Amino acid sequence: MVTWIDPQQDKTKCFQIREQVFVKEQGFENEFDEIDETAYHLLIQAGENPIATARIFQQDDKWMIGRVCVIPPYRKHGVGRIAVEECEKQIQVLGGHSSHLSAQLRIQGFYESMGYHAEGEPYLDEFCPHIAMSKQLD
Repeated sequence: MVTWIDPQQDKTKCFQIREQVFVKEQGFENEFDEIDETAYHLLIQAGENPIATARIFQQDDKWMIGRVCVIPPYRKHGVGRIAVEECEKQIQVLGGHSSHLSAQLRIQGFYESMGYHAEGEPYLDEFCPHIAMSKQLD
């Protein structure tokens, strides 16, 4: 089940997934930020179990996709692809024509397989190499 959570709604389930994946599994320290207060959050559940999340938000004149993550048992089953596709659809509903993201370099190929193109050179976010990527949606 795919659910969109508006900025003022309870994002606890989304935050639990991010805590599990980005903080406990990958070791990021600065996972939660002020963007969470205004972002739309995607929640994907298998039955009642939260299994994936992502967020979309506007940064200047760009629609950004961020914090895409899937819990380990559901990886390699297309859930991440569904999450990104749902984000793209929602960006279009909200009037956006392109999407932008900061991809961990190790999964750049995943985003390229979905039509994203790298922009610029890799950079570090905390300790992890990332690359800016974008895609035209219409």
